[in-house]
Amino acid sequence: MTALLERFLRYVQIDTQSNEASTTVPSTAKQLDLSKLLESECRELGLADVSLDKFGIVMATVPGTVAGHAPTIAWVAHVDTSPETSGTAVKPIVHSPYAGGDITLPGDPTKVIRVADNPDLERLVEGTVITTDGTTLLGADDKAGVAVIMSAAAHLIAHPEIAHGPIRLCFTCDEEIGHGVDHLDLKKLDALCAYTLDGDGEGSVDGETFSADQAIVTVTGINIHPSIGKGKMVNAVRILGEFLAQMPVDRLSPETTEDREGFMHPYQIEGGVAQATVRIILRDFETPALREYAALLEQIAHPLRAKYPRAAITIRIVEQYRNMREGLAKEPRALAKALEATRAAGLEPRQTIIRGGTDGSRLTALGLPTPNLSTGEHNPHSPLEWTSLEEMQHAVDVLVALAQCWAHEEA
Repeated sequence: MTALLERFLRYVQIDTQSNEASTTVPSTAKQLDLSKLLESECRELGLADVSLDKFGIVMATVPGTVAGHAPTIAWVAHVDTSPETSGTAVKPIVHSPYAGGDITLPGDPTKVIRVADNPDLERLVEGTVITTDGTTLLGADDKAGVAVIMSAAAHLIAHPEIAHGPIRLCFTCDEEIGHGVDHLDLKKLDALCAYTLDGDGEGSVDGETFSADQAIVTVTGINIHPSIGKGKMVNAVRILGEFLAQMPVDRLSPETTEDREGFMHPYQIEGGVAQATVRIILRDFETPALREYAALLEQIAHPLRAKYPRAAITIRIVEQYRNMREGLAKEPRALAKALEATRAAGLEPRQTIIRGGTDGSRLTALGLPTPNLSTGEHNPHSPLEWTSLEEMQHAVDVLVALAQCWAHEEA
């Protein structure tokens, strides 16, 4: 596990935060720093078909060790971290052995990872827990996945006696802003199915995700010097404030929903008197519900348009990804083999759902069935983010077992 830990610590200290407002691909050039490192490390491992394209996508192949026509599978992870919390100058702290109890983060002592909120910590006493210092996120989402894939590939290369078919490695950019597979060439990936390594805890196999849209609400007002504003100014900030105040708070919000309940989540505001914009994510496991959420936003906007006729209120809906549930039926072995491999690695599999999405959501929609597997992520997108080295190692074990499970299948 020493090499796995070293990989993970190396990766998280590279700033790869993506930027939703950017028009470049990838959205931030700094993501390429990790992509280039992964390309180099894949070559050093002796992997085949190593490539890094202009979009920052890295691909490589662990050659198969069995004769015949074992299908090619793919392992996928993303290099970028969330725009919601800083990923600059990440200072990972290794708690080894973890003594138990709450963890106060030294960079900001007001940030405390409490066992009451993180019950998984109770079974990790005497293990190795990695946290941030409290001033940034950690980046285990998804650098734990990157480290797990690289470690599993290294293990298979070092042990050619393990029977497995060809395995394609794929590392993408901009997953956190919904563009991870925009430029991924599925013909070049050339896999029967894929697995994203982007899940929490250990032993989970995700066969469903949210369906997701984004609503961009823009209020256009009229700006003028406030000293002469009477009868002339139309303040977009105030109107947007009224709009937000009428959104549901006691329902259909992340703060009040769980399990299969959907929500509408305003998460970013920008602008001024002349124009103000809020971005709202719409999420539900049933895709038709997204239209209902969009209609509710229009119902809120309608009386405001009448109240403020000199303002313009527009709502633009952008499709992001869809529940992978239906697409996985195309290749039922993808999910079945993941459950089989988890058992083979000594874990009890948990077939779970994701209140979010992965690159696998869109890959499945594009015709490549892609369940999601655990990597030990906890509290993603937050300064309270943490991971477990033991859980990451178990994820490596699952991938090695997964490679073997597919060894004697037919494409």
